[in-house]
Amino acid sequence: MVWAWILPLPDTVQEQVDEAIGYGFDGMIVYVDEAGKEPAFYSGGWHHRKNKIPADPKALFKIASIGKLYVAVAVAKLTNDKRLSLDKTLADYFPELVGRIENAEKITLRLMVQHRSGIPNYVDHPGFWENPPNSNEAALELAIEMPASFEPDEDYGYSNTNYLLLRKLIDKVVGYNNHQYIKEEILIPLKLNNTFGSLSEVNIDDVMSGYYVGHEEDFKTDEVGMLATAEDVGIFLRALNNGSLLDEGEQDIYSSIYVYEHTGLVIGYQSIAKYHKDIDTVVIQLVNTTNFDGYTWNLSEIAYSRIVKIVRSKNSS
Repeated sequence: MVWAWILPLPDTVQEQVDEAIGYGFDGMIVYVDEAGKEPAFYSGGWHHRKNKIPADPKALFKIASIGKLYVAVAVAKLTNDKRLSLDKTLADYFPELVGRIENAEKITLRLMVQHRSGIPNYVDHPGFWENPPNSNEAALELAIEMPASFEPDEDYGYSNTNYLLLRKLIDKVVGYNNHQYIKEEILIPLKLNNTFGSLSEVNIDDVMSGYYVGHEEDFKTDEVGMLATAEDVGIFLRALNNGSLLDEGEQDIYSSIYVYEHTGLVIGYQSIAKYHKDIDTVVIQLVNTTNFDGYTWNLSEIAYSRIVKIVRSKNSS
């Protein structure tokens, strides 16, 4: 990692992407949207390692927790429409979970969106990696078996369980699948035709393969949530940050409950999606190689930081 930091900064984003492949990544996609310029696409390495298919900058990618931004937008919209209340509790919306999830009567919707609920993260269950759950219900059961991480609003604790429950709540309130609601309220208005809720909606060959260090297995057939192209994520992120996605009431609600950038990590896929206000630029980076000791993630962050420096230097020159 020190080596990755101290190398001289390349002149172009493409050179940095090529350099990053030398870190040991199988493939990388980068999307840069600078205000007033046509978006730029960069890629390096492999879309499919075994078949030697080069990385495609417009491939579908598993965006993992970046999907939480879309869920938070949906919550803001439903709250503005008075169909949800940020001050109602988990017990109000899911009375069947009283006595099963600690503090259900004190955990508000707001605290769930903000990861201040204390509901444990199901991926921290000791049995999660030995026998991964094959459904949301099974994942929720793992969280139910665990004690609360802290008292509601007493701390911050990132928990996928919060957003599993929020998705279930959207299903319940609108009367149909939460991704369909996201499609109607976010994807269609923004013309995001390459964002999907599951693998069942896509041609698997269009999905970038995902790899875990030391394993030959391709993890792209694992069902783990939303998929999108880097371009679609970038268009969404700019709309979220410049105010064109939400009306004034929705924007005020969203600003009070969640962030305007995100990262994502699942087996085989890691992603960074950020808007840089000082240069009015969105930079999306997708990498299809992971391990969970933090090494590949740290290298990914180094690569991202260097790419932003290159873009910033070009912007100021």
